[in-house]
Amino acid sequence: MDGAVGERGDAWFEDLFREHATAVHRYLLRRGAADDAEDLAADVLTVAWRRRTEVPEGAELPWLYRTAGFVLANHRRKGRPVPVAEVPDEPDPADPAVLAVRDDQVRTALGRLGARDRQVLLLTAWEGLGGDDLAVVLGISRGGADAALSRARARLREAWTA
Repeated sequence: MDGAVGERGDAWFEDLFREHATAVHRYLLRRGAADDAEDLAADVLTVAWRRRTEVPEGAELPWLYRTAGFVLANHRRKGRPVPVAEVPDEPDPADPAVLAVRDDQVRTALGRLGARDRQVLLLTAWEGLGGDDLAVVLGISRGGADAALSRARARLREAWTA
């Protein structure tokens, strides 16, 4: 067995689980997966175990959030087939991430943003991510993440004043 995998055995996974399972579960809950959040969190952690040599040391939580985003997207696709002819041009105003916000003004402003801007802002506000961690979750460079956050904030300011 290769050294990296040997170091990432049961003890590594137990630490990962203890430190991040609750955060992953909350991430999924805040994105509207209430009924399935436990199962989806288990799926995310299963992926982490299977791909443990790919989980970047020191950036485990951002990697888990990125994986959770993929797991949730796959789950939603499986649950409701959407014929291509029926794909809307505008984001769904019933986006669970927007509906989870209790303040009507904030929810309205977020609803006016594109899905990517909402994702960037909510990862920053809800998950406390920024810089390198935000870049890992988004799958882009640090500079790209900083630019995406700056643009999303500017668009939120415009939506807020509208």
